Amino acid sequence: MSNVQNHFLVKFWGVRGSIACPGNQTVRYGGNTSCVEMQIAGQRLVFDGGTGLRELGQELLAETPVEVHMFFTHSHWDHIQGFPFFVPAFVRGNKFSIYGAIAPDGSTIEQRLNAQMLHPNFPVPLQIMGAELKFCDLEVGEKVELGDVLIENALLNHPGEAVGYRVSWNGHSVAYITDTEHLHKGLDENVLRLARDADLIIYDATYTDEEYRDPKSSKVGWGHSTWQEAVKVAKAARAKQLVIFHHDPLHSDDFMDEIGRRTAEVFPNSVVAREGMVVDLLAAAKTAV
Repeated sequence: MSNVQNHFLVKFWGVRGSIACPGNQTVRYGGNTSCVEMQIAGQRLVFDGGTGLRELGQELLAETPVEVHMFFTHSHWDHIQGFPFFVPAFVRGNKFSIYGAIAPDGSTIEQRLNAQMLHPNFPVPLQIMGAELKFCDLEVGEKVELGDVLIENALLNHPGEAVGYRVSWNGHSVAYITDTEHLHKGLDENVLRLARDADLIIYDATYTDEEYRDPKSSKVGWGHSTWQEAVKVAKAARAKQLVIFHHDPLHSDDFMDEIGRRTAEVFPNSVVAREGMVVDLLAAAKTAV
């Protein structure tokens, strides 16, 4: 995607949860873990650094020098494992502002990204990265303004805590809500606040309701949601479009086709996230008028 001043573009570089799952059963939707890029009014934002971040990095090399704002929901491996392989971070002249909420144990996003690159886990420490890295600790509920772009966050229901984000610009908004488990007594007010009247909701729909409640292999308490709950959120928040995200690594392309079909039956303006998929919010808004 080119960096254009009057665009609001969303590109999906990694759409899986838990672990990368390349193979002949995941070719169409992709096997890389969470990484979403947004280009808005000349700003480039990246949400999460799963294995999809490596792919994004290869594209950014052609645009050096680059300035990017990176927002992490939390530091479970499927959201940070691409960072040590993010080549632009090793290139002098590039600038990265890296945002994340302080974890319940008091650790910062810098400390957690650094820890995964220490011996014996990784041969090259974070300090070798040649780009300018600026680490920014976020408070839950804190707002970040990047020019005319506003980024809000809210706490999600996930083991070890995670935050979701809402990105707004010029009357348009995207909610990035992954790694959250729906509540069992009504909808989560934090989720609804992020998703309110959004042009696009990217929502953690790792499971189906049937999988989530299966008494033999219940997923209750695992910190993830279902496509059925995604539809409830989208309708309650009056969202224009829903993207099903953070796919279970056990879900094949054919399984994801079926989820997409069933979701579209009850929320027509929905789509299942695929690697390489681009959503142009401004073009979608013109079509809707």
